[in-house]
Amino acid sequence: MGGPNLEVFKFALYLFVPIAALVHFGDPQWYKDNVLPYKDKLFPPDARLLQTIPKDQSAIREELARIKAERVARRAARDAQEKE
Repeated sequence: MGGPNLEVFKFALYLFVPIAALVHFGDPQWYKDNVLPYKDKLFPPDARLLQTIPKDQSAIREELARIKAERVARRAARDAQEKE
């Protein structure tokens, strides 16, 4: 059908595309410039993450109360800012 030249071209393309992608996206400077800023937007900072999971019921209730209080405070601040 296509002949040996087509097969050589397809084989070269199959090898070139992944290698070119690894060279381009595997560059540490590209990672620092493009991935890390987006990661900071997508995921919360480590200070906001809960490092220990509460195991007993009272600790879970305390954590939920803390989260709800933070949410209410943010909502109140946002409402106050909108009224200004």
